[in-house]
Amino acid sequence: MPSSISLHSVSAIAYGFRYRAPLKHTCLLYAHHLRSFHRQKSPLFSSSFCRFLNPYSFTGNSRFSRMEQFWSGSAVNRNKGMTEQLRRCGVIKSQEVIEIMETVDRGLFVPEGTPAYVDSPMSIGYNATISAPHMHAMCLELLEDRLQPGMHALDVGSGTGYLTACFALMVGPQGRVVGVEHIPELVAWSIKNVEKSAAAPLLKEGSLSLHVGDGRKGWPEHAPYDAIHVGAAAADVPQDLIDQLKPGGRMVIPVGTFFQDLKVIDKKLDGSISVRSETSVRYVPLTSREAQIKGTD
Repeated sequence: MPSSISLHSVSAIAYGFRYRAPLKHTCLLYAHHLRSFHRQKSPLFSSSFCRFLNPYSFTGNSRFSRMEQFWSGSAVNRNKGMTEQLRRCGVIKSQEVIEIMETVDRGLFVPEGTPAYVDSPMSIGYNATISAPHMHAMCLELLEDRLQPGMHALDVGSGTGYLTACFALMVGPQGRVVGVEHIPELVAWSIKNVEKSAAAPLLKEGSLSLHVGDGRKGWPEHAPYDAIHVGAAAADVPQDLIDQLKPGGRMVIPVGTFFQDLKVIDKKLDGSISVRSETSVRYVPLTSREAQIKGTD
């Protein structure tokens, strides 16, 4: 496996690796996008790299068995090792993001008994998932300039609370971070997770809060926000979230139904909006609580 890969290259070769889809869909989607990339005949696709990324080349009963073996053999079964591997591969370039991901232990935010430090999305119940570490790294880097001390951030679909905790440490006690999740059980769990993490003092002091609510409507109480992250795919960008974005602020949101793009939405100082696509992704849909529980759009 090459020791260094640019973020642009990772975007091209690892569509499936950026997915936050239920795990049962991951192999099929992986294979589709890897086949598309193979047709481009990239020189980055060494045989060892293909074996690492392509689940169809894995052996054994578990689709992730070879991947787990690789990561544990590289000491990425530990949080710092996971972050270091992402840095070495060129996924993380920001020193601040490296430090934040080393400080917030991902192992505290995944279901017990799951391989916390493997670069893969994981089911967290209720037809929801926690994104792969490299997706967290990407979103943190995209929002880094809007997560400076004293700023306000909103995490829609906060899930287990991992990224919300990262945001809180970045904006510090003078800032404000709000996580919104419409599954009450996940909110209760996320609070317990944060209480065990480096962000616990911020939760206790109140600069970090986690709420049950419909994230499509945002959280007006602490708006406007310098940064908004949405952890599920919207068919269209909710107007409430655009309205709650501060002039000069940025929102990162997956948009689309089956075919999705991670959109970077900037609100200029005059209130106008610019939108660009960062990469193709596959997230669970941003929908109502009832539809999510039923597993429908």
